[in-house]
Amino acid sequence: MSRRREGNVSTATTTPTETTAPATPLPRVPDPTEVAPQDAKELSKQFFARLAVLEEGTEEYQYVRNTLIELNLSLVKYAATRFRSRSDQMEDIVQVGTIGLIKAIDRFELSREVEFATFAMPCVIGEIKRFFRDTSWSVHVPRRLQELRIDIARATDELFQELDRSPTAAELAAHLGIGEDEVIEGLVAANGYTAASLDMPLDESGEPASATLADLIGEEDRDMQLTENIQALKPLVEQLDDRDKAILRMRFAEEMTQAEIGERLGVSQMHVSRLLARMTKRMREGMLSES
Repeated sequence: MSRRREGNVSTATTTPTETTAPATPLPRVPDPTEVAPQDAKELSKQFFARLAVLEEGTEEYQYVRNTLIELNLSLVKYAATRFRSRSDQMEDIVQVGTIGLIKAIDRFELSREVEFATFAMPCVIGEIKRFFRDTSWSVHVPRRLQELRIDIARATDELFQELDRSPTAAELAAHLGIGEDEVIEGLVAANGYTAASLDMPLDESGEPASATLADLIGEEDRDMQLTENIQALKPLVEQLDDRDKAILRMRFAEEMTQAEIGERLGVSQMHVSRLLARMTKRMREGMLSES
C-alpha cells in the first residue's frame, strides 16, 4: 500500500489483491414451487450464478441445484399442457419433463445471455417427445415395471453424470435402493417397447443416415421373447442359478454381446447362445404354465 499527500489530506491507494469478497448469502426459499413466475426468474439468475462457482457434490451445490429444479417446475407443467390429450399419462409426462428440466439446468450457462426458460423449454419438450417416441409397449407390461423403467432411466442419467460412464446393474441397484435382480427385471422389461424404434436413423439431423440402431445391435435376438409376459419374469429369474443370473445380467444390464459373454466366461459364443436359448425356453414354459 502506498500513501500520497494532497494538501492536508492523506489518501491511501491499495494495490488490488487476489482476495475475493465473500459471496452474498442466497435467499432461503421455504417452498420454491409457490414462488411467482417473475420472482422465480429473478431468483433463478442468482442461484445459477452461485451454482457456477460451487464444487459439484457439496451440500450447498445440492441445495442450489434442487432449488433451481423446484423454482422452474412450472416450465414442465406448462410444457405438459401441450400433451393434455394424453391425460392418462400426465404423471409420466411430468416425470419425464422433469428429467429434461434437470438436463437443462446442468447445461445452462448465464454467459449465454439467454433466458433460462427459452433455453430449457426445448429440452423439456424434447424429452417428452422422446418418451412418446420410444415408449410404445408392444406387449402388456404392468405399470409397476413401466415406472421402474423410468426410474432406471433417470438413475442411469444421474450416475452417468457422476461416473462419466454407463453404470452397472449393481450401481443402479444401490442408487435406487432396490435389488440387482429387480434392476435386471426392469431392464428386460424395457425390451417390451416396440421394435420399430430400432429402425430409426441414428442421425437426427434429417439427412439420410448411414446406419440404424438395429445395424449396430447385430443379429436378431430371440431372447426378447422373454417379454411376452413380463409380469412372470421376476419369480422365474429368482429360480435361476448364479451363473444363469450372471449371464442375464451381462446380456441385458451390461448389454454385452454373446461373444463378449463367452469371452468373460471362457466358453464359445455358440455355447452362450445355447444357454440363452435354454433359459428362454425354461422361462417361456414357466410363464405359460402360470397363465
